[in-house]
Amino acid sequence: MKTKNKALWSIGVVVVLIACSAMVAWQPAIAPVAPPPAASFDSAQIALGQRLAALGDCAVCHTRDGGVRNAGGRPLNTPFGTIYSTNLTPDPKYGIGNWSYAAFERAMRHGIDREGHHLYPAFPYTSFTKTSDDDLKALYAYLMSQPPVSEAAPATKLPFPFNQRYLMAGWDLLFHRSGPYKADPSQSVEWNRGAYLAEGLGHCSACHTPRNFLGAERGGAAHFGGGLADGWDAPALNAKSPAPLPWTQSDFNSYLRHGFTPLHGIAGGPMAPVIQGVSGLPEDDLDALSLYLASFGQKTDNAGEQAKRAAELRAQTYGQMQPITGQGARIFASACMACHHDGNGPHLFGVRPSLAFNTNVHAARPDNLLRTILDGIGHPAKDNLGYMPGFRNSLNDEQISALAGYLREHFAQKPAWDDVRGRVAALRAATAPSH
Repeated sequence: MKTKNKALWSIGVVVVLIACSAMVAWQPAIAPVAPPPAASFDSAQIALGQRLAALGDCAVCHTRDGGVRNAGGRPLNTPFGTIYSTNLTPDPKYGIGNWSYAAFERAMRHGIDREGHHLYPAFPYTSFTKTSDDDLKALYAYLMSQPPVSEAAPATKLPFPFNQRYLMAGWDLLFHRSGPYKADPSQSVEWNRGAYLAEGLGHCSACHTPRNFLGAERGGAAHFGGGLADGWDAPALNAKSPAPLPWTQSDFNSYLRHGFTPLHGIAGGPMAPVIQGVSGLPEDDLDALSLYLASFGQKTDNAGEQAKRAAELRAQTYGQMQPITGQGARIFASACMACHHDGNGPHLFGVRPSLAFNTNVHAARPDNLLRTILDGIGHPAKDNLGYMPGFRNSLNDEQISALAGYLREHFAQKPAWDDVRGRVAALRAATAPSH
């Protein structure tokens, strides 16, 4: 009965979506303008816009691998098909050079481009809408002051019916609430500043919150409950976090500033370039952002208890590594322990992450851990963190499966993941480098 009701509800939503879309889909074009000269903008405004662009990861999404910065073309894989990011440079033909501020503001706040086309929420206007007028103007000034790149990005061609952009009008009616961030009077000024940064240009929830079957972020208790980012699991930041130790404000501050915190580890995967942008924020903003994010997790006001629990985890893992038996343990000892030991041995270049605290080892799925073993960390968030080699070409599926199983059993001391070898094979194929 529940399945039938759910199906009927889903059909009803789709019908409403189509009906609403047909009624409100049309939007007028905004007249093009001549590209405004960079000298027309205040230098301080441009500098602020540069920091805001870094916070919003503009270049991360709008630059393809090996491409020119902000020229677009990066493929974004979604459950509905591949969406290609657009040219964000002030080129009048292929970019946004002939966009007025009004056109830019409409795209950021309402998800509609200059010509009146509805944008897909892979461009997170649902978050960007919360940005203040002054910050939007600064971001516009920065983007328009950059060198134009006359390069066309690949056109997005989703399968039917997702290629019908007018349907986004109904989607917006259901899921999009436009307008700048409104402070919560029950919270502190610092908390509200952190919320503005995280929920606006920072769009943290876009990756770290699960989505419904229509691709909208779930609300309520699901906020920051874990999601997906470029094929990686984005772990929950709320009380459902798989981290063995709670994230404190201090942990978040260290992680966002340096890409590393001793009790949680290193920023890898798609989080590494995020750190590169966020770490440039002023210290006050980082403090506010850290306070806000920490407010969703498990509460731990006792630093002594945190240190005691950390010591217990070390003793249960690194303190009991002998004798080394089994294929996974032998691979760890020969290939991993030089960098991941937690004792008084030699300290090689970079940091020394303890696997006892690694979220990927404690996660419900092995995918992030397997991807890290396969391809390492070739582009760390900060150079001084050091690099991790990938083992794609030196370990076969059975060996990587054995290694991951050992890490799970020994360091997380949790039940084994299902079909790890099958996941290794699938991820190896899906992430194979193109030549």
